[in-house]
Amino acid sequence: MFAVGTIACAGWPFTLGPSATYADTLDGSLVLAYLNNPTLNSQRASVRATDEGVPQALSGYRPRVTFNGAVGSQYNDTLTRSSTLGATYSHLTGTMTPSNFGLTATQTLYNGFQTANRTRQAESQVQAARETLRTGEQTVLLSAVTAYMNLLRDGAILDLQRRNVEVLQEQLRQTRDRFNVGEVTRTDVAQAESRLASGRSQVLSAEAIYKASVATYRQVIGIEPGKLAAGSPVDRFSPRDLTSSIGVATATHPQVTTAEYNVDAAQLQVKVAESALYPTLSLQGNAQQSYETNLLQLKIFNASVLGQLTVPIYQGGAEYSLIRQAKETLGQRRLDLDTARDQVRQNVVQSWGQLDAAKANIEATQAQVQASEIALNGVREEARVGQRTTLDVLNAQQELVNARVALVSAQRDRVVASYTLLSAVGLLSPQVLGLRVPNYDAGVHYQQVRDTWAGVRTPDGR
Repeated sequence: MFAVGTIACAGWPFTLGPSATYADTLDGSLVLAYLNNPTLNSQRASVRATDEGVPQALSGYRPRVTFNGAVGSQYNDTLTRSSTLGATYSHLTGTMTPSNFGLTATQTLYNGFQTANRTRQAESQVQAARETLRTGEQTVLLSAVTAYMNLLRDGAILDLQRRNVEVLQEQLRQTRDRFNVGEVTRTDVAQAESRLASGRSQVLSAEAIYKASVATYRQVIGIEPGKLAAGSPVDRFSPRDLTSSIGVATATHPQVTTAEYNVDAAQLQVKVAESALYPTLSLQGNAQQSYETNLLQLKIFNASVLGQLTVPIYQGGAEYSLIRQAKETLGQRRLDLDTARDQVRQNVVQSWGQLDAAKANIEATQAQVQASEIALNGVREEARVGQRTTLDVLNAQQELVNARVALVSAQRDRVVASYTLLSAVGLLSPQVLGLRVPNYDAGVHYQQVRDTWAGVRTPDGR
């Protein structure tokens, strides 16, 4: 039983109750993976961390205020000679407590549009992080589907192998009875015993595979599996033809949109680097209060407002190198966009072909099972009248088991292939699937922190 928990992160303030109601269906398992998968929750935290880049960039529009103060103890012993009216001497000695307190405020008025470009760049990075999160959601949901269907398949195969052992045990019993009455030879008994031992070995292998699938299910979904219901394909959510699928994928797939936002961020980085060549203008206000600066002055107050203009002439050449570097990075990001589109297109074509093959394989394996059942019944009848050997019956039984295993695997492949195509197109999401789960809204945290001027607590109270 999954424990009651509370998720209090920004954008997702939901309370989860006992999750046993989710565990028996494919949709329920997807809901649990969407809510609880640690990889996905880690990606959401990464998006929230990226959100902070925007207020950091916006801080360039805001004033900077600093306070400085100093206090201490000082002893002075001063002997002064004056010759204005003859040689006279003055001797000052004493202990004083000098102190000063000041407040400085600086406001940038112009910096070559660096702050504006940094803000737009940070916003592009936020959008890229959100699209990366979409990719992570698709990956987790597809992993959940695969884990669910693998466990369903492996459980069915284990059941088939156990039933096969029961049939082989009965076959061995009948063979021994026939051997006792002289109808078959010791060779037939040995063949039945060998096939039974092989069947038991296959059961042990199937059990090991099933246990591994249970562990994978627990890792991806987050709970121990119950009795799983059959899964169904989701072809209805995918475009109807390959051309439409490619068009949708190359335009809206999160890997493509992430690359597009990365191009935008790289373009803005070029502008940020170029701003180092522009002059900067700032306004600075300063107020300073000093006490007992010397034995004769008890208090001094200074206040000033200054405009400061800085024009870069030559700074060693590093700024030019940074501009060239940013332009090369921009070229790289554009190539990455082309690569992402090509990769998405290749995935769609491959997934479409796999889905077509899975559909055809279902029909072929169903026909194989039907033919194997007929063949086994025929071989058994012929064996009863002496026209077939025990080995023929055993072989026919094994062919039927193999056919049923192939059908179970084909049914699994059919469902997984439909989800794989949906993921390749970029539409594998709780919204498209209609899952009954509150969707994580990354924009909630962004709006909470975007215009924050101060404070160290995160929106969820940490």
